[in-house]
Amino acid sequence: MLNRRHGVFHCTGESFANLASRRSTLTQTSMDTKQKIVMASNNAGKLKEFASLLGDIGFDVRAQGEFNVPEAEEPFGTFVENALTKARHASRLTGLPALADDSGVCVNALGGAPGVYSARYAGEPKSDAANNAKLVEDLAAHADKSAYYYCVLVYVRHAGDPQPVIADGVWKGEIVADARGEGGFGYDPYFLLPQLGKTAAQLSAAEKNAVSHRGQALRALVEKLK
Repeated sequence: MLNRRHGVFHCTGESFANLASRRSTLTQTSMDTKQKIVMASNNAGKLKEFASLLGDIGFDVRAQGEFNVPEAEEPFGTFVENALTKARHASRLTGLPALADDSGVCVNALGGAPGVYSARYAGEPKSDAANNAKLVEDLAAHADKSAYYYCVLVYVRHAGDPQPVIADGVWKGEIVADARGEGGFGYDPYFLLPQLGKTAAQLSAAEKNAVSHRGQALRALVEKLK
């Protein structure tokens, strides 16, 4: 232990090494008491964001790659069906509760496209540059450039869970013809936030997480899981 005499700390009985070891054991014990869940994704940035918020309410989030879970098919025309399919797939193959998301950009003048096909809007192989070029071209003849990012999160307690927990978020903006900013990914350089005068790619990670569709959905999910 540490005692204080005459303004100086003295080690009495327990060494600093033992104190450090005990602290490490307590930290590990805390981790062991958390509910382990599998994230139906191998995206490192997404995993870090989810693990941070969900860790605060008792969840230990692991990427599906840790369990050699292959990516699930996403055959449906709605975000929620695809997210649910991915969550059930990951849970079935691991025996753990699972969390999945599905998201994309929806453009009003294009009837909601690219929507669930956002990642492969320009076809295979997946390419952000090709997707953005096609979106700008398809929207060129339309005066209405309004769009929104959408994200849905689905949590299942087990593969056959009849009551999955679902949360979503919407982030409104508009599409511009020229890229702005170096951050983000996907359609971010072309997704303008008029109220900020910046594209999503011009925001810091903290700024983006505070207002984005995924940030909104994740905070809503956390409230439901508390």
